[in-house]
Amino acid sequence: MQPRRKPSKGVGLSLLLLLLIPAWVGTAKAQLSDWPNWRGPLHNGTSPDANPPIHWSETNNVRFKVPIPGESLASPIVHGDRVYVVTAVALDEAAYATNKEAAQGVIDRGEWPPKVTAVRHHFRVYAFNREDGSLVWERLATERVPHESHYLDSSYACASPLTDGERLFVHFGSNGTYAYTLDGELIWETDLGDMTARRGFGEASSPAISGDLLVVNWDHEGDSFIVALDKKTGREVWRTERPGEVTSWSTPLIVEHQGRNQVVVSATGRSRGYDLLTGKELWSLGGMTVNQIPTPIHNQGVVYLASGYRGNMLQAVDLATAKGELEGTEAVLWSYERDTPYVATPLLYGHNFYFIKHFRNILTVLDASTGEVRYNEVRLPDLRQIYSSPVGAAGRVYIFGRDGNALVLEDGPSFKILAHNVLDDDVDATPALVGDRMYVRGRHSLYCLEAEAPPSADR
Repeated sequence: MQPRRKPSKGVGLSLLLLLLIPAWVGTAKAQLSDWPNWRGPLHNGTSPDANPPIHWSETNNVRFKVPIPGESLASPIVHGDRVYVVTAVALDEAAYATNKEAAQGVIDRGEWPPKVTAVRHHFRVYAFNREDGSLVWERLATERVPHESHYLDSSYACASPLTDGERLFVHFGSNGTYAYTLDGELIWETDLGDMTARRGFGEASSPAISGDLLVVNWDHEGDSFIVALDKKTGREVWRTERPGEVTSWSTPLIVEHQGRNQVVVSATGRSRGYDLLTGKELWSLGGMTVNQIPTPIHNQGVVYLASGYRGNMLQAVDLATAKGELEGTEAVLWSYERDTPYVATPLLYGHNFYFIKHFRNILTVLDASTGEVRYNEVRLPDLRQIYSSPVGAAGRVYIFGRDGNALVLEDGPSFKILAHNVLDDDVDATPALVGDRMYVRGRHSLYCLEAEAPPSADR
């Protein structure tokens, strides 16, 4: 399928020139050397200066492997000399295991949905030394019985932490939002209420941060809204209702364009842009599918939106002309309606736009400036289901399957596998790429992978 493009005078050339400009120009080197949120320093899944290993296994190029109790699909983040992770630990493990078995039985009988009934949990935050994996500090954010179930393959800790370089922000959804110093001192906490997720699937959207504001999207089966909190106090600065929106799991993206910051939210009803300072809606566009999960991506004035459950849609939106209702306008530069992602957020690496069909092992790569197909319908060998979003650095693309198998691809216009690697742990979270290392959050462990890493016993 070829992309649907809207005619626009000079858009193709200007967009191409913009893509040639590095997206990280003007960003502090210190920030680029970290991985402060789940999509990295550029919010597109790439690191401009990382050089992670190409090959690894349980016995090769593992600098450390640290066991983590409980369960989480949240990604690790890295700032300075520390790696931060979150988890939810069932206090009655036997009862929790029984509830999971019951949910599996629902699948085995061909019924739906496979919801895991809640038990009391500890919601924990960890800081590890990024050099050796030693524990720096651990905090109990809260202890409670979640008010709802979650999907069998999910957990109660799916939102990834993030940092502004001075504070650590942790979001457990209906179980609270928390701000810590980087040394683990609680600054503030707030409760935004109880979310009612579609079919009891649970919660996953992470916050976004810019300037003094922490933005949380709250799309569910009740009264949906988006809210901005003062990052220093947790005080609510503005709240905008989102009538008609149903459950989505997409993380907001904050972008600066023409001197104005806006929040972009991709959702089932409509994708929208909001003024960051006021919460006023700037533009909206329909077209996404139900159960929206992938996070928007931005590069030099263009926002990319994707979804892929019970339908297919990928849209490229020009922020320079995005105002009001965008359907049928030149603001939609192009769209693509085949093999789009359900779970994993796409990767924008230079000119190449990578995405995975549904959560299967079928890869498509488009030219980001035009939407033209570079290659598609490529089946990724050795991978099956994929929840983790692809990441890129040093001219390479890294894709993890749920069972710990991973492929390293060469970034380019044609498909080329550089390596196939395997870890013993299941991997649903997205890795963090920092320096010559890759930090991988497995279901049970945190790995630090590094080329020619010295032998290290599990901690």
